[in-house]
Amino acid sequence: MRKRLVTLLGSVLAAGLLLVAKPARPAEPDKDAFASNRLLGRGVNLGNALEAPREGAWGLTLKEEYFRLIKQAGFQAVRIPIRWSAHAEEKPPFEIDPAFFKRVNWAIDQALSRDLVVVINVHHYDEMFVDPAKHLPRLVALWRQIARHYRQQPERLYFELLNEPHGALTSERWNKMIPQLLGAIRESNPQRVVIVGPGQWNGLRELDKLSLPEGDRRLIVTFHYYLPFHFTHQGAEWVPGSRKWQGTSWKGTPRQEAALRKDFERASAWGKKHRRPLFLGEFGSYSAADMDSRARWTHALAGEAEKHGISWSYWEFGSGFGLYDPKAHAWHEPLLQALVGKER
Repeated sequence: MRKRLVTLLGSVLAAGLLLVAKPARPAEPDKDAFASNRLLGRGVNLGNALEAPREGAWGLTLKEEYFRLIKQAGFQAVRIPIRWSAHAEEKPPFEIDPAFFKRVNWAIDQALSRDLVVVINVHHYDEMFVDPAKHLPRLVALWRQIARHYRQQPERLYFELLNEPHGALTSERWNKMIPQLLGAIRESNPQRVVIVGPGQWNGLRELDKLSLPEGDRRLIVTFHYYLPFHFTHQGAEWVPGSRKWQGTSWKGTPRQEAALRKDFERASAWGKKHRRPLFLGEFGSYSAADMDSRARWTHALAGEAEKHGISWSYWEFGSGFGLYDPKAHAWHEPLLQALVGKER
């Protein structure tokens, strides 16, 4: 019997018919990016703190309790805007202040220790939008330092290249910069998730102009949404003429909802065409608008994003657009329910 089995095996081998177990196929990199985007899920921006000229200058200083509250409320992620350019040398090697690094370390640790995904970005590097050619070497150097500093951090820390390119940093110029910035990061973080958005303030309608390195599939594409602008920014002190818009409401009329659907269908179609996951990195309405309208708009927007598999991060936690009132130590419940309530 044994001799017959050996003979039979030899015949199968000779015929090239032996079935060998195939190794498991590795996950496709772009599918990994989609999985990473799902982890982002529902998030909130910790704005007006570390992207101010100095933390506290805009009325908000990060506290441990904020991270606890965000986690308890049901959010999955925090986006932490950071003005690195205010804490780094202006001449080569453009070294970042170690004390500021320690402060950012603390914020990241507060989030990661609560199992929140963390996005850190370069925010309010305003000089980039005036003279991008002059400041590109500094931005590359900043990212090289940031990437090296956090190279040992868990995968749940994501990097975002630059918030809202605009002005002299046109979409064309921005596209040319993206590979250089990614290169500085990939030297030390070859698999780190990186978020990058289009020009013109990360505008949805600029997605068609965005050009990304095809071979880098560890990317998530972000866009921001503040439409209709006369509603979301009514009464905003930094926007000329915004006082005239006060009283603008958002009722969720068929026409208003159709405009919202059309925009998100457009974004979703772009993502499918380019096989890129999408992250709505900012959306929100200023406190001068009536709360009922704000809650309706926020609920509709978050729902539209989720319908298309788009992760999101509300702008922002505790200031003019905020979900939370730091002085009253209380959530603005209509907004909170619109984002993470039972109806979601």
